[in-house]
Amino acid sequence: MGAVDRFDALRALASRRARPGVRLMEALARSAADSPDGPDSWAPEVARRVGLPAAAGLGPATFYADLAARHGRRHVRICTAAACFAARAGRHLAEVESTLGVAADSVGPDRRVSLQTVRCLGYCYAGPACLDGETPCAGPDVADQLAGRVPPLAPPIPAADATGDPVVLAGVVAGESAWQVWPETVGVRTPEQIQAEVAASGLRGRGGAGFPVAAKWAATSRSPDTVVVANGDEGDPGSYADRLLMEADPARVLEGLALACLACGARRAVVLVRSEYPQALARMRAAVREAYEDGHLGRRVHGSDLDLDIEVAEGAGSYVAGEETALIAALEGGRGCARPRPPYPTKQGLWDAPTVVNNVETLAAIPWIVQRGGGAYARRGRRTETGTKLVCLSERFARPGCYEVELGTPVADIVSNLGGGLREGAQLSVVQVGGPLGGFLGPGQMDVPLTDADLTSRGAALGHAGLVAFDQRLHPLEVLRHVWEFVAAESCGACSPCRAGSRRGLEIASSGGPAGEEYARLLRVMGQASLCAFGRRVPAAVRSLARAYGDELEGWNPC
Repeated sequence: MGAVDRFDALRALASRRARPGVRLMEALARSAADSPDGPDSWAPEVARRVGLPAAAGLGPATFYADLAARHGRRHVRICTAAACFAARAGRHLAEVESTLGVAADSVGPDRRVSLQTVRCLGYCYAGPACLDGETPCAGPDVADQLAGRVPPLAPPIPAADATGDPVVLAGVVAGESAWQVWPETVGVRTPEQIQAEVAASGLRGRGGAGFPVAAKWAATSRSPDTVVVANGDEGDPGSYADRLLMEADPARVLEGLALACLACGARRAVVLVRSEYPQALARMRAAVREAYEDGHLGRRVHGSDLDLDIEVAEGAGSYVAGEETALIAALEGGRGCARPRPPYPTKQGLWDAPTVVNNVETLAAIPWIVQRGGGAYARRGRRTETGTKLVCLSERFARPGCYEVELGTPVADIVSNLGGGLREGAQLSVVQVGGPLGGFLGPGQMDVPLTDADLTSRGAALGHAGLVAFDQRLHPLEVLRHVWEFVAAESCGACSPCRAGSRRGLEIASSGGPAGEEYARLLRVMGQASLCAFGRRVPAAVRSLARAYGDELEGWNPC
């Protein structure tokens, strides 16, 4: 049986039951929030109500962090990801546990309070952070905020343009209104013309994979069944660009999504927003309602022959579910595990329909390109990697925030000129680039241009382009252990090299070393045999950390 002919019994049954994927996930989320007990007590009944077997409820309910976590009447999510960890060397977790009187990832004895650890809430510029229900709290006194000793603080994302002519931040920093390009384009320009402009621009996906956008669109052959998904499941700790766009300029994201649908011949689109971004979820849903009211969506849009519908779905807490095949599985109501390819999503994706998955930042660039022309975009950045990129700087920088820069800008300039170096005169040890599986650079390695090719040549990666600074308060082994903690917590478990390797890697890193042949063999197996990029990127990430620290992590960079 070929890869295209794989049969999934649960998926087939769900298809016969009117494909209740998003409805199933929403029902599971409501039950999880209302119950202090584990999924075994409520997930089977949720599945039964939509005509599915217990396994269809238990599978996702035990997989996704938000569903598996037990909820008290007051549910607090505390960030333990890279930027928040670096802000206080991880001490904020113990302080919050003491304040709330409950251990991490548990419910208090009276079921009054529950505490769930999560990996990024998008407050990397002001951490450490938590969500008290849906109320954000951020800053070094986060425990005092939870205790009510000081009011909750959730500063807005600082944003600035460093290019002189912003593309994706045109609305955020320059005040340019969205939905200016769409009415002049739909019914006037053809899908081929839109696709040609994007091809000429050289735009690549900004979610981490860097695949040419126009080539992905073309792979659907403009099937009328095509679905376009806006991936707002920004999981890379250290990046909050997608949260900024979805909260501050959601209409631009939707306009880019509509243009992508036109280019692909799609009549339906989905925006997936991670559950850790409740305000972004609310803003996107409100923007969709307004778009329908203003005639940008719906039947015969702006007098054309195009019908276009967009819905918004909420994630449930999984880093790996940001990978496009895992994201599709999540939208179908399944566990967010990566699927083998082929078939590729552009041929057989959401409920077997051709599916294009584009990142939020990618889509936000489309209106500018269609309006100004692909050639104008291609003249920006580098010839081989064109355009601009949003770069997020973490709390340790003197001037943290989200900056739009041209690709090819030296990382050293971003760190020193935009970020202003580290706050309070702290000394930089390493910078994490592009998320936990991106890579690390030491102080003497940051002359590298901000392009995927140049960063890859230094053992790092562009990813979402979040920069998280670690100063000398943290011992190198603490940082190494933190990376492995993230890997072990977020591995989806679909393949044994990553599932077993991530856990064993954490055990070895926690032992204090030195690393031996088992560690070297583990990295080789994970890099060569893992199913998806998550497991395959781990060896490069931990090796780059060892190189960045140099003698301080001697012996932790096996060949």
